Amino acid sequence: MSTYDIVILGGGPGGYNAAIRAGQLGLKAACVEGRATLGGTCLNVGCMPSKALLHASELYEAAMGTEFAHLGIEVKPTLNLAQMMKQKAESVAGLTKGIEFLFRKNKVEWIKGWGHIDGPGKVSVTDVEGNKTELLAKDIIIATGSEPTPLPGVTIDNQRILDSTGALSLSEVPRHLVVIGAGVIGLELGSVWRRLGAQVTVVEYLDRICPGTDLEAGKTLQRALGKQGINFKLGTKVTAATPSPTGVQLSLEAAAGGSAESLEADYVLVAIGRRPFTQGLGLENVGLTTDSRGMLSNRGHRTEVPGFWVIGDVTSGPMLAHKAEDEAMACVEQIVGKAGEVNYELIPSVIYTRPELASVGKTEEQLKAEGHAYKVGKFPFSANSRAKINHETEGFAKVLADERTDEVLGVHLVGPNVSEMIGEYCVAMEFSASAEDIALTCHPHPTRSEALRQAAMNVEGMATQM
Repeated sequence: MSTYDIVILGGGPGGYNAAIRAGQLGLKAACVEGRATLGGTCLNVGCMPSKALLHASELYEAAMGTEFAHLGIEVKPTLNLAQMMKQKAESVAGLTKGIEFLFRKNKVEWIKGWGHIDGPGKVSVTDVEGNKTELLAKDIIIATGSEPTPLPGVTIDNQRILDSTGALSLSEVPRHLVVIGAGVIGLELGSVWRRLGAQVTVVEYLDRICPGTDLEAGKTLQRALGKQGINFKLGTKVTAATPSPTGVQLSLEAAAGGSAESLEADYVLVAIGRRPFTQGLGLENVGLTTDSRGMLSNRGHRTEVPGFWVIGDVTSGPMLAHKAEDEAMACVEQIVGKAGEVNYELIPSVIYTRPELASVGKTEEQLKAEGHAYKVGKFPFSANSRAKINHETEGFAKVLADERTDEVLGVHLVGPNVSEMIGEYCVAMEFSASAEDIALTCHPHPTRSEALRQAAMNVEGMATQM
């Protein structure tokens, strides 16, 4: 039996950041992770490998289509899918090894195996060979992440019917890929395989894509993806999926009910969301309960049981790696008596398609529902010098500001590399900046970031680059 100041269950973005921060603060910390590598879903089979394939597929499409030729670059590319997957794996391996280095640097112990809560301050860990280790700690952080949400009538086998993990590791380009779910995962992975040559159909139960995002931004992204060849069947539900050695037969019907129709694909990706991974943790041994989704309550990162803390996808808030990282820092700092906190109103979200969609703060729909009077400033990337020179003119920057005080309430960007630009407004909004504050701030020219300033200027109709 080993004793620690803190034990973290889970080695994903929440767990490994909590462990590293604990080590930095002088705590004796152990992180329990059953995967062969650290990093959780994000690094191993989520955020990072998907970005590797998004980047590679964008370059392939640029070379394969008319983009390179228009720039005066003449090439005849050949897709080597095995090499594309190999470089993805190499990139992921480098990142996970980096976490191991940081663990050693900060004297964090990685306990390899699957953790189980046995009682107050007690965790048992079972490794792949069935050996059990017992750990004691004053504080235990539950950071076990999430898993794909199953869809009734559709059984994932990762042969023909895939979850996100399976869709990241296909050995061939699908002839026809059907994506169930028009959220972040479905759109990003659908984009990858569409660029590599697949016909892609996205089936979504709701009447819009990107649920929860600003409606105008979502519609703009849908138009862009539609022009790229992705087909959308909105307001539609999948009632059954029958796999065969060569494909899948899907049964569909309107979400509101109606006659059934069939759709054939050689692969299906189920991407309807994720659910907290809390089953089998032994929560009942200390009186912890979850809601109907399996989610633990969050009381400033505390649970209702003293000594047990919660961060990341297992608790409320968006299921995003950077949200888990913020919670990890705040949670550990609270444990040692510091004033750590997370501003849940200003957690940015990004869809890494092309163009990208990035948002922070309130949407127009939320402000209208609240009866909050606001002003809108918009600026199209078609009027931005750098975007025009780079032939990346799709999309816009939109700033929502309080009608009376001019404080920025929400920002929604659709365009090139906007994932790298939304951080400007995250900082500004943390300091309660007004649209005028951004409008008066000099931005380098020519850059895409000028669109952010011009949108702020246009809150008062003062854009100068239209």
